[in-house]
Amino acid sequence: MQPVHLHRVNAEANMARFYHVNIAPTLFGEVSVLRSWGRIGSHGRTSVETWATSEEAETAAALALRQKAQRGYFAAL
Repeated sequence: MQPVHLHRVNAEANMARFYHVNIAPTLFGEVSVLRSWGRIGSHGRTSVETWATSEEAETAAALALRQKAQRGYFAAL
């Protein structure tokens, strides 16, 4: 899975947010889902979830992306 960067911008509500998801292997043979989110222009927050297999990690990443799309996030250009 390629890194995915999403945006959600609403000028009327003064909202400018980003959401970034990436999958990376660990040194111990597991796979991590790296998620970052926050206001555009800030460092934001980061979360790391570690899974035993790449299939589990991709399922978790896909679920997070689907939830964000339902909330109005779209792929950044």
